Amino acid sequence: MSVIRLLLNIIWLVFAGFWLAVGYVIAGLICCLLIVTIPFGVASFRIAGYVLWPFGREMIRKPGAGVGAGFLNVIWFVVAGWWLALGHLFTAAALAVTIIGIPMAWANIKLIPISLVPFGREVVDSDRLVFAPRVPAGQH
Repeated sequence: MSVIRLLLNIIWLVFAGFWLAVGYVIAGLICCLLIVTIPFGVASFRIAGYVLWPFGREMIRKPGAGVGAGFLNVIWFVVAGWWLALGHLFTAAALAVTIIGIPMAWANIKLIPISLVPFGREVVDSDRLVFAPRVPAGQH
């Protein structure tokens, strides 16, 4: 499975990942010009790393993220989030034209939630995800 991930990541890097990551890095550098907007720059850099090599990694909710992350997400959504989401949506539509592009289009669709609300989330390797067993309601 790791060979397939490597191959998909290389194809992704060539056709979409590099330019998307460059865009996020430029946005992060612009955000870091002011002290107040440094958290937005850090979020952009984190997304750039994820966008560069997405296969084999997942974005999950960070435990303990609270009201501050929610407030920053609202500002991010208004200023940049929905534009970034539209960019991922259009890129996904263009990539889905070919069969080899369908996994790349799906990766773009997976990036839409993180481009909309990046705060209170973290990137983890898919192999390290641990799923807790579900406990039926009333049986705590």
